[in-house]
Amino acid sequence: MKNKLNEIRTDQNVSQEKLAILLNVSQKTVSSWEIGRTTPKPSQMQHIEDIFEIPKEDIFFTAFNYKNELKHNKEASK
Repeated sequence: MKNKLNEIRTDQNVSQEKLAILLNVSQKTVSSWEIGRTTPKPSQMQHIEDIFEIPKEDIFFTAFNYKNELKHNKEASK
């Protein structure tokens, strides 16, 4: 299952290595999540949600359009 983790991570200028360190996993594990080969544990999903301040459901489970949502939030805060 493809997810939005890579898009969100790169847009927020966080490397796979940095995210891996924050989550106490290997860079290879982060890569595996991003391509949909494996899925983070629920506790890891929660930590990812906390890091990026985006609901885990929007990162991992929906057809969430991150770029449109980011643009919408910026316009709404003006």
